[in-house]
Amino acid sequence: MFKKLYQIPLTLVLAMATLFTVQAQEALTYQTPPQAITDLVDSDPTPLVSFSRSGDFMLILERAGNPSIEDLAQPELRIGGIRINPATNGPSRTGSFKNVILKNTRGGEERQVKGLPENPRLGGFSLSKDEKYVVLTNTSSTGISLWMVDLSTMEAKKLTDEIINAVYGTGITWTPDNQIMFTGINPNRGNMPIAPLAPSGPVIQETSGNAAPSRTYQDLLSNPYDEALLEYFMDSQIMMVDLDGNLNAIGKSGMIKSIDLSPDGRYITVDLIQKPFSYLVPASRFPYNVEIWDIEGKMVKTLAEIPLDEVRPTGFDATVTGPRSISWRADKPATLYWVEAKDGGDPKVQMEEREIVYTLDAPFTSQPSKLAGIGYRYRGIFWSDDNFALLNEGWFSSRQQKVTRINPSKPQEKGTVIIERSSDDIYNDPGTPVFTTNAYGRSVLLRKGDDVFMTSEGGSPEGSMPYLSAFNTKTKTENILWRSQAPYYERVAKVLDANATEFVTLKESTDIQPNYWLVNTRRRIAPIQITQFAHPYESIKGINKELVKYKRNDGLDLSAVVYTPEGYDPEKDGRLPVLMWAYPREYKSAAVAAQVRGSKYTFTRLNWGSPIYWVTQGYAIMDQTEMPIVGEGDEEPNDFFVEQLVANAEAAIDFIVEKGIGDRNRIAVGGHSYGAFMTANLLSHSDLFAAGLARSGAYNRTLTPFGFQYEQRTYWEAPDVYNTMSPFMNAHKVKTPILLIHGEADNNSGTFPIQSERYYNALKGHGATTRLVFLPHESHGYAAKESILHTLWEQHEWLERYVKNRQ
Repeated sequence: MFKKLYQIPLTLVLAMATLFTVQAQEALTYQTPPQAITDLVDSDPTPLVSFSRSGDFMLILERAGNPSIEDLAQPELRIGGIRINPATNGPSRTGSFKNVILKNTRGGEERQVKGLPENPRLGGFSLSKDEKYVVLTNTSSTGISLWMVDLSTMEAKKLTDEIINAVYGTGITWTPDNQIMFTGINPNRGNMPIAPLAPSGPVIQETSGNAAPSRTYQDLLSNPYDEALLEYFMDSQIMMVDLDGNLNAIGKSGMIKSIDLSPDGRYITVDLIQKPFSYLVPASRFPYNVEIWDIEGKMVKTLAEIPLDEVRPTGFDATVTGPRSISWRADKPATLYWVEAKDGGDPKVQMEEREIVYTLDAPFTSQPSKLAGIGYRYRGIFWSDDNFALLNEGWFSSRQQKVTRINPSKPQEKGTVIIERSSDDIYNDPGTPVFTTNAYGRSVLLRKGDDVFMTSEGGSPEGSMPYLSAFNTKTKTENILWRSQAPYYERVAKVLDANATEFVTLKESTDIQPNYWLVNTRRRIAPIQITQFAHPYESIKGINKELVKYKRNDGLDLSAVVYTPEGYDPEKDGRLPVLMWAYPREYKSAAVAAQVRGSKYTFTRLNWGSPIYWVTQGYAIMDQTEMPIVGEGDEEPNDFFVEQLVANAEAAIDFIVEKGIGDRNRIAVGGHSYGAFMTANLLSHSDLFAAGLARSGAYNRTLTPFGFQYEQRTYWEAPDVYNTMSPFMNAHKVKTPILLIHGEADNNSGTFPIQSERYYNALKGHGATTRLVFLPHESHGYAAKESILHTLWEQHEWLERYVKNRQ
């Protein structure tokens, strides 16, 4: 029987309330939540796994725990939409690994890598073409160095000093002859620019009348000194190092955005950022040249000069003019391909052939050839060989996805559409192709004749049941070769043979930690467990988990995942306080919106932002609570946002109450980012909840006037929608206690910290019960252990005061 261990005497409640009120007026030190929650946060993270291309072995990458607030407080430059650690010439916020183990896939033997650096912060793992070596980076407090592991001896050795330039990615690539190409710091770049004591003049921006609608971006350039800093830290030199550590410079230096080696190793495409810079968009949209070099670094051709991308039509189907998505064909030694919009990048222009895909063969002296024309926006190509490829395209406004089988050797032939569906429709999603490695070491389609092997999430009314299939591109039918079976959630992680009869799966269940298994359908032997990762959350292993379904007042099917404490029985133990956690989604079809998402058999995995922690404190949790907003045909979902949002919440509350689990008067709602926006809207437009938890949200949509989330219209096109959906405009309606938490260094487009600051002031001005917590040095997702524990403490105190012990 579930034991009621969580009732607090009224005197203690009043004392706690007094303490909380006093603390709210003071500068608090970091606090910790109840021990049961803290212990879960302190659990060791499960390692990540990276398979070799052949699948013969896997790298088990052991992760470091959460960094400290001291780690996050290191110097940081926020310029050009990039966050840079000036001491390392790399990103200031990134995860790392502390150890590497090699494990044989079929035999299960493990070997430990020896000779790794002290206090390692490893990343950038890349396997050589012959799978005999692994190259990786190590980040210290002063820079990033390159290391190599010989897989025959399992010995690691340092290849370079701390010369890696990882401001815009490391660009690590193996050549066919086992050398490593990477972007290094330009050794001749000089000293870091010094900030002037006084500006030389005002900062001026000017427009000449061309419309330049742009979404809000964080960390943009703001003055000439920022420009000088960006140019300094982006200044890079392509370098080549062999396995003995011999280093050579390749070509000229510059602000290198990316490098890409041709499959045969003879040519390099180099993207070089150019001036003028912009104060309106991040560096990813600055002008750049695409140059083709030979392997010695000599210029072969300037393929494209991409202009500054400030002026672009509105809408998610809008794009730039000129070449984009320039890549090497995986099935050819040195053939480039790219796409160009023929509608000016404007989705409002009606054209049958909206985009054209071009190819160009080495030595790049001829004119590009047309490969295909498409009617939607280009989404990429899956290559097989010169007679078979799959061309992907899509259109956001209608959520349409199309996959066409093409014959690259006969571009004049019209391809065959093999898949055409709503991208939101998970019940009819055949999945994504399985890949194998060709002679160039590149990923190409794994297929047999007309059959392409595919893995799918396997959406169904009973939840996800992943499967492996052979999809016939002529008959457009699929033959399911293997499927996950209850009571497990299992999906294919790596196919090991050409017939897709031997593969590795990742298998889990509600209280069974995900582990890798070797499956062979041809030999019909029992699956063999490969890894033995331990359950990280033993204390909640026995909690109850259920995927539930219910209906909205208009008949729309909804679902959620409900967690209750171990041993809980509604009839014997009575009703519980409830924490409902959600994130709204927009749909263009009610039928698709009603589909069940997720699985009741997935492992109960916690992260820093999970609501599940409070099941240890006697709460029922409604997680992944569906909040669909539907607008069919020409109707836009957000025209009905408020009424559908409230209807979703009412349906969820009615369900949990009618099941005898939840106490209608003690239900909280919470969410992160757009979920925080949802929370504030629910408290503005209903009195359904006892309290709200809103983390890192946006509350005034006029501060994101050129679109937000899936809203494509601008403020001036739909002012009523923006105003109605803005909690800031409805702050006077909030009568329910709401806790606001925000990272003071939030880098997410649209969720500037000022959103929470201004919303708090509006709530305070209208007498609402609210609390605003800014987390130093934290971005949109919280990273430091101190911040995570304090966030959990804040949420716990709010729930205890305004929900569980609500008077």
